[in-house]
Amino acid sequence: MTKYIFLSVFMLQLSIGMAQDAKPYQFYNKKGKAVNFNKVVHSLATYDVVFFGEHHNNAIHHWLQLRLTQELYKKKNGQLVLGAEMFERDNQSQLDDYLSGKLDEKSLKDSMRLWSNFKTDYKPLVDFAKDEHLRFIATNIPRRYASIVAKKGLDSLNTVAAPEKKYMMRLPVEVTLETPGYPEMKEMMGAHAGEAAMNFVAAQAVKDATMAESIFENLESGKLWIHYNGDYHSKQYGGTVWYLKKLNPNLKIAVISVFETDDTILPAPKSGSILTEYNLVFPSDMTKTY
Repeated sequence: MTKYIFLSVFMLQLSIGMAQDAKPYQFYNKKGKAVNFNKVVHSLATYDVVFFGEHHNNAIHHWLQLRLTQELYKKKNGQLVLGAEMFERDNQSQLDDYLSGKLDEKSLKDSMRLWSNFKTDYKPLVDFAKDEHLRFIATNIPRRYASIVAKKGLDSLNTVAAPEKKYMMRLPVEVTLETPGYPEMKEMMGAHAGEAAMNFVAAQAVKDATMAESIFENLESGKLWIHYNGDYHSKQYGGTVWYLKKLNPNLKIAVISVFETDDTILPAPKSGSILTEYNLVFPSDMTKTY
């Protein structure tokens, strides 16, 4: 009996030790060197715009987005502007009303096209902006227009009524496979897709160009812009980052990219990966929010 008690205690201690060794995340800089959270905060405070790429359903990303925003708020003495892919331009007035207290949570939900994981993943960021009286910009193009482009091509936007065009980037918009990430996107569609493949790329481009323009138009001198978006919109300096640099090549822009791994020690991204200013490595079994 004593032997079994000893074995049980040993196994418990071993499992606790293994759990203590498990890391939820690790940041690496552009050179592949591990850096701690405080170093990341200190560095990012020196930029004009920070893009935080994410996997939309990853719990650690959303937690870090909030923690990073809170710490940068302190570092910048409240001089922040926030914005996100998850909110569309034509919902800005509803978002503003929520931030000012004119709308409650239920009314916000009823009046906006909120993502299904808004309450768990994005509401904490919006509520932080509300509590600290920060601007929060709905940066994305209304999805109906991106859908039109995906089905009918870029020229279909010329038929959109003039008053509605304020919710999208200025036309014409450049769509090129020179944008990082877009060639891979076209390739994913397969050779058989034909013209539909470029329509798919163009639909991505109008999102990226609109988000870039939204950031550009809401820049404020001395304030740090933090933009939350899917990793594909900013990794390798493509997507929204590429379009923002077209609008203002002198902006100091930092990108946080994300990398998943099965390795419990969370090593630096594999050789050949295009690293950005900060690269967040996380375990593949991290809790998903949906």
